[in-house]
Amino acid sequence: MQGIILPFFVAVFISFITTPLVRKLAFRIGAIDIPKDDRRVHKEPMPLIGGLAIYLGVLISSLMFLPMNKTLISILIGGTLILISGIIDDLKGLSPKLKVVFQLLAGICLVVGDVKVDFITNPFTVNNEVIYLNWFSIPITLFWVVGITNTLNLIDGLDGLAAGVAMISSLSLTLVAGKFGYTTVIIISSIVAGSCFGFLPFNYNPAKIFMGDTGALFLGFMLAAISIEGVMKSVATIAIIVPILILGVPIFDTTFAICRRLLNGKSITSADKGHLHHRLLARGYTQRKTVLILYSISAAFGAFAVLVAKSNSQQAVYLSVIMFAITVIMGLKFGLFGTKKK
Repeated sequence: MQGIILPFFVAVFISFITTPLVRKLAFRIGAIDIPKDDRRVHKEPMPLIGGLAIYLGVLISSLMFLPMNKTLISILIGGTLILISGIIDDLKGLSPKLKVVFQLLAGICLVVGDVKVDFITNPFTVNNEVIYLNWFSIPITLFWVVGITNTLNLIDGLDGLAAGVAMISSLSLTLVAGKFGYTTVIIISSIVAGSCFGFLPFNYNPAKIFMGDTGALFLGFMLAAISIEGVMKSVATIAIIVPILILGVPIFDTTFAICRRLLNGKSITSADKGHLHHRLLARGYTQRKTVLILYSISAAFGAFAVLVAKSNSQQAVYLSVIMFAITVIMGLKFGLFGTKKK
């Protein structure tokens, strides 16, 4: 426990003191989000690239507290590539295809650094048989990286929502990594959580700065990398399900968005107001209450993941399936598969 407190608070401090500087930089270089449609909740122009402060918190703290090896180097290089794509997108706009190219390159960096999904465990065998993926590990890893990187970006629609969910997810990953004794992952997870925490005072409603794609994509990538290194490399039966639970809010919201857009004959990259936070706002909740509700849901997913993280029982798998089913039912109830009511 003592080993994560200092990295956490150093990351908090770095992120906190650099955010005002990044805010000034955003105004100077014109990284401003001007509300142009009714999908945006804010009404005034807002500085972007706040994620740069989160990145600095992660980068500097990692270099201070973690051993420099190929795993850390691959994560930091991949994260830097994602950061660059986010800055370009916040400044000039970047097509979805080019974003994916950056994400694949970042994913390849992870694979080169041996941060990849090497195997899965069959929960329905007596000895929890390990199934090695061999060369399939590369496309599966890239799919996971691209998917998770984008899920966090899609929920970044309210003040403090993405930063708070990323912080909760990172803390959950810290606890899970602690169960498996993965020291490096424990530290880097706590650093990501601390960087988010230091940014939140400026991003929580009413926000003074947005993290933009710079932050949302970077945090999504970091969570993808940490979940691979800290959970999926364990031989626990539930290992493949744990990160899905921890990242439940962005994963399920993205899944609902894809299904909703396909059912309505739209491109899966098209924007809409059907996300969970939009639905809660439409029900009369304020921004703050909506964010707190989603924080609570994310924390509940994380707590459940921590409880079952080291379980090798089929019961844990069944409970997870039931939880997924309940989530789908709630998605139907909130109309997350349908079109926005006019």
